[in-house]
Amino acid sequence: MNQENVVSRLFEMLVTGDRGGVRALVEETVEAGVTAEDLAIEVYWPTLEMINSLFRADQLSTLAHHYAIRLLRGVVDRVQARYTQKSRRARTILMFCGSSEADELAGQLVADLVEADGYEIWFGGGGVAADEILAEVGARNPDVLLMFASAPGDAPHIRRLIDTVRTIDACPDLQIAVGGGVFNRAAGLAEEIGADLWASDPRELLSRLDAEPQRRATADQRTVGRHRRSSKSAAA
Repeated sequence: MNQENVVSRLFEMLVTGDRGGVRALVEETVEAGVTAEDLAIEVYWPTLEMINSLFRADQLSTLAHHYAIRLLRGVVDRVQARYTQKSRRARTILMFCGSSEADELAGQLVADLVEADGYEIWFGGGGVAADEILAEVGARNPDVLLMFASAPGDAPHIRRLIDTVRTIDACPDLQIAVGGGVFNRAAGLAEEIGADLWASDPRELLSRLDAEPQRRATADQRTVGRHRRSSKSAAA
């Protein structure tokens, strides 16, 4: 598969609303031997990132964006049925994302891949208040809280949520992972807000979740109590 060529062709069909063309291209790619997982990670994911990037830069009309997101959601829905379901890992993930339609689609794509990789996942989508997320963390007691976001405005909310989770300490073993456009565009942001784990794309996320289940943010990295510690040091 020539990935760049397939992504370019798919993008052009999506933004013009070419439903038949999209279906034909997907079928052509599958017949060429591309696995469902590779189709999602190597084709759908970068195409979605391109759509979001151009729309943020006002280089894509609202209509083209709507065409693309709705058509892409349809093929993402269909591809997950062909994922190879791996053995269950006895690890649970509670996941939320940004509130836009594009964020929801990115979150759905990631959630489907994570589930196929052996995790039990609850995907709450976007627009969920922090207090509800905190209550659900306490009720579910997941191994991982995963937050995916693309908008810069999401980062402060995620930071406050991480601080609150750590302050309450209701789930001391909880690992907090983040990913999505805003963390890709701002190097070091995920570490700065106190995340334990971060990834730039679904493949990296799956790899890091598998390889680093014990990874946690250092005391210096976390924002909880930073102001209080600085004040005490100054007073001394």
